[in-house]
Amino acid sequence: MAALLGGMFSGQPPGPPPPPPGLPGQAKRLQLSVQKPEQVIKEDVSELRNELQQKDALVQKHLTKLRHWQQELEDINVQDKKPVEVPQCSLAYLEQASANIPAPLKQT
Repeated sequence: MAALLGGMFSGQPPGPPPPPPGLPGQAKRLQLSVQKPEQVIKEDVSELRNELQQKDALVQKHLTKLRHWQQELEDINVQDKKPVEVPQCSLAYLEQASANIPAPLKQT
């Protein structure tokens, strides 16, 4: 406080007040908001647009993944809904199942 009062009575014009405590860019932004308020608004709008674009890109990325997994689940559900034909007697079932087994290879 003494330094501020000393400047007042020394005959020299007072200098700019010290920046308020906080983030380094806040003092400059405060000064700019007084001198050119439209500039601050333009910067804010630009920052918000950039943030919105980033969030939109992230949403699109997640939607793409979501659609992919929805399709995977739908494919699985369609396969599960296909009726499985089980023969009436167990012998016929074994014959049908064994028909799909490849014959053993002959060793030479």
